Parts: sequence; C-alpha cells; structure tokens
Amino acid sequence: MENQTLDVITKDCVSSLFGLFDERVERSKNAIAYQYFDQSTQSWQEISWNQALATIQHIQARLALEELAPGSCVGIMSANCPSWIFFEQAAMREGLVTVPLYPNDRPDNLAYIVNEAEIKLLLIQTDVQWQAISQAKSEITELPKLINIEAIQLDVTSWPTTELKTWVDEVTKPEQKLAVKPVNKDDLTTIVYTSGTTGRPKGVMLSHQNILSNAYYGLQSVDVYKEDLFLSFLPLSHTLERSIGYYLPVMCGATVAFSRSIPDLPEDLLLIKPTVLISVPRIFERVYSKIQAQLQEKSPIAQKLFSLAKDIGWKSYEVEQGRESWHPKQLLMPVLKKIVAQKVLDKLGGRVRFAISGGAPLSATVAKTFIGLGLPILQGYGLTEASPVISVNRIDNNVPESIGPALPNISVRINPEDDELQSKSDCIMLGYWKNPEATQETMTDDGWLRTGDQAKIVDNRLFITGRIKDILVLSNGEKIPPVDIELSISLDPLIEQALVIGEGRPFLSSILVLNIDEFTNFLNSMNYSSSREAALNDEKVKNNVIQKLSGCMAQFPGYAQIRKVTLSIEPWTDENGLLTASLKIRKKVIVDKFHLEIDDMYKGH
Repeated sequence: MENQTLDVITKDCVSSLFGLFDERVERSKNAIAYQYFDQSTQSWQEISWNQALATIQHIQARLALEELAPGSCVGIMSANCPSWIFFEQAAMREGLVTVPLYPNDRPDNLAYIVNEAEIKLLLIQTDVQWQAISQAKSEITELPKLINIEAIQLDVTSWPTTELKTWVDEVTKPEQKLAVKPVNKDDLTTIVYTSGTTGRPKGVMLSHQNILSNAYYGLQSVDVYKEDLFLSFLPLSHTLERSIGYYLPVMCGATVAFSRSIPDLPEDLLLIKPTVLISVPRIFERVYSKIQAQLQEKSPIAQKLFSLAKDIGWKSYEVEQGRESWHPKQLLMPVLKKIVAQKVLDKLGGRVRFAISGGAPLSATVAKTFIGLGLPILQGYGLTEASPVISVNRIDNNVPESIGPALPNISVRINPEDDELQSKSDCIMLGYWKNPEATQETMTDDGWLRTGDQAKIVDNRLFITGRIKDILVLSNGEKIPPVDIELSISLDPLIEQALVIGEGRPFLSSILVLNIDEFTNFLNSMNYSSSREAALNDEKVKNNVIQKLSGCMAQFPGYAQIRKVTLSIEPWTDENGLLTASLKIRKKVIVDKFHLEIDDMYKGH
C-alpha cells in the first residue's frame, strides 16, 4: 500500500471517547470516515469526518430534549452501520451510558438486560429487532422509548416507534459546538453484557480510559495508517469489534466500511478490498473448509501445487521471522504466488495487509495455511473485562500456536497455584453492573483480573493451556459454561448423563446417555418401528430428542442451544474408566471414545 501515513492520537491527548472523535474530525475533516451500502439507492455511500460530526450533533440535540439524567442507560440493538456509531457518540456527549445488545438476541435475554440496566431509550434497526423486543414486552418492567433506524413494516401501534431521521428532524439545526456533559476518563461510559456461569449475562462496566488505553496499546503493537480500510462485520456489540474495529480506526484516522451482512461478506470483500480485517476464527475456518472442498474436485497436479504454495510460503515466512534458514525451494514462490496464492488472496479483496483473529482459539493449521499463502493472521487474546485485548502476535514476531506477547503497558502473570493467567492494566473493567459479588470473585485482592484460563509464558509469548472453569468458547467467540447446560439437560428423565461439546466449534453438541426405560417409552410415543439400536443412529430420533430437551434449555441464549446429539445407552462408570473414583466425568476420555461421532456431528460445518 502506497502513501502510508501514521497519524495516531495518543490516549493522553483526549479525556473521553467523544473527545477522541472530535480530535479526529479536527485533524482529518474532509477525509472519508465511513462507507456503507444505502438500501434506498442500492449504492455504496461515503461519509466524511465533518459530515459524521454534524449528524452526531443533530442526534445529540434531539437526545437533549429527552432530559435523561446523566448516567442513565440507553441501548443500541442494531447491525453495524454509521447510525450505531453516531448514536453512541451523541449519547456519550449527553453523559449517558450506552448498552449494546446483539441485533438477533433472544427476547428473554433482551428483557433481562433492559430490566437490569434500566434502559430508558433503545435504538433498534428494523423488523428483526422490533419483533424480538416486542416479544419481550410482557417481561420488561419499564418499557423504553424505541427509535428505529429503518422503516418498520410490522404493527407498532401497541408500542410506537419513531424513525431516527424523523426524530432528529424535530429539532432545528444545532449550533456548530454543542455543550457536552463534563466527564472524567474513569467515568462509566458503557455496560457490555457477557455470558456468566449462571446462564444469565453479566454487565461489564467499562470507562473511557479502559477503551482509549486498549485501542492505543493496540496501535503500539501493529501499525495502522490513515490510508488503511477496515471492513466491519463482527457485531459492534462484540467488544473486539468495538475497541479495535471502531475506536482504533478513529484513533489512527483509517476508514471503516460496513459489510451488508455475513452472507454478503464474500462479495463485500471483493467490492471494498479492505487492507485490515478484524475477525473471529469461524470466518477463516469457513474459507479454509471451502478451499479444502474445492481441492477435492481438482486434479492431483492442482492439489500438489496448492500444497507446495502453502508449505513453501510458510517456510519463507519463517525465514522472514528469523526462525529458519533460506532454502532453494523458495525460488519457486513467485510462480506459486501468481498461479495459486494470489487467487485465494483475491477472494479476500487482494489488499489485506494483516488480519487479527480473536474471541476464540484459531487452529494453527488454518493460520499457517493463510500465512503461507501470503495473509499474515495475528492471533490475539482477551476478554470483555479487559476492554478486551490482553495480548496479540506481532507482524514481525508471529507464532500462530501462541496468543502473542502482552500489549505494551499491560501486565500479565501466571498464578503458580493453578496456572491461571491474570492481567492488570488501566484497561481492566470497573466491575460488574449491580453485581459486587461477581466482581470480587473475578478480581484478586491485589487488583489483578482472573481470566479463568490456564496459560504458560515461553520467550515472552503467552500460550493458553486450558480453562479453569471449563468455559467453552465457540468459534464465533461466544463463551458458554457447559456445566449449567449439562445440569439442565439431566433434569429430563430421558437423560442419565450428558457431556456438552463445542470448544472451538461453530455450535454446541452433546453426547447423551439415555435411560433405557424412558427411551423405550419415547420411541413408542413416536410410533417408532425399528430396533432400539437403530434408533440411536436415526437422525429423526435425534432431532426429536433435541426438541424434547429444548424446554430444559429455555433459559439459555440462542447460541447456547444444543443443535446435534450423539445417543448412547451405555452408562459412564468408574469401572469402564469414563468416571473417576469420585464419580466425576472423565471428559477427555469420553471425547476420545466418541471422537468419530463428534467429527460426524460437525461434518460440513
């Protein structure tokens, strides 16, 4: 990429996240801040920094008429778009606390968050969000005012909504400089709800300082230029996208383009041609799986060429990293890049300088494949409570098996008692909203954040070795406590024992040991005519079991539902080695025993 210009706003130059935005407007004025697809004109549009600020000031002026007390919570339930950012910026200027909600969250989860955070006003996008929030209406203690970004087609007479544009147009054009509520760097600015061990989410309280520091430390680890172009597709309700895909570009003056949707992502990559990608492993896994499937249909020569490109490319990368010596095979790389690697890179737009992968573990095999083909993927690590990034690999110091060194000014240590990774910095949360007990459990007496992950440090790099509380992390970054689900499932008489699977996978599955008598009754209720042994492998029976268990899992969010099951009638006992002497499940042994069945449950995903 030509004309690379560094223009980083340091975290000490500003005292708030909206102050950061104002400073960027002052520096970049007419440069392009955002790109988005306008559905009404069916075309891509651009917004300059000046134009963005003007819209923010209009929204702020209208928000002021609501006379919400500073510190009141307002929610944002929308897919990624400029209005998401403009509304948050306006709300912060009024001293309000923003609460992001997933745009496709379950109604019961929405009701819980709206009630606990006492959300006074909620920005929704369109019919999908309206339908979800209206279904939660009966469970909400105090209904928030609804503002929608796009036209709502459903009946809204029982709970009126106002379109954002109409709402903003109710005020006359505000003055160029509107008064903002005074804030301190350490003031609460957002509450981000993340999965808790009880099945209910916990509200992580983050300050201006937390997010400013995290974005700034990220820019001390990887250079990002004013000429860079981000493609935003992870939900802005995900802290990784918000801190690194939204605030970091503001801090360095880069442009952000908003993808239309995940299904449109392949086409958007070709159209936008981003230079930086922030993603979860699942996106790279999908591309990798597609490549593997296409290779199966290619000739042996084509398969060999791809393997050479990947392997020699990785060898060349290791030479660049200073970990290997030059080999004559590297002379083939220019040709292999032209006929193999570039074709893969072109599907990602052809201009990606590097990609950040976080939110869940990324397979080293997948990472090395892309790196070998010429796309440096930098695996990082963090959690919402840390705003969120704690560590990340560097372009010139990248070991895919690791989660990289800690960011500058972020301290890490390994607790010698249980190998838990702990962290301390000015990025660490203020605590959990209305939950001091959980805050106390998560923080050590001397102020370090307990991550719940076991790790080791080798040559200043962090390596995750296990999870203390067995929290499963799906490939999309969602964290799920399996014990709660296993206990809920076991309440059904049909289930004797259960083990939930899902670490690094796209969804949850479960291995179930059935009560023989109850299973017989279950089959009779289905009028099942084949043998019981045949029923264990019958997909229709499996789907009916999942349906039967759905009531047990009603309190869990959508991403924590069981989608596939493996059925068995052989109990797990200490005699057959599947339980310990104290009758605890030997998870690794069971996973090894059922590894073929587990692979089959995820075949094609």
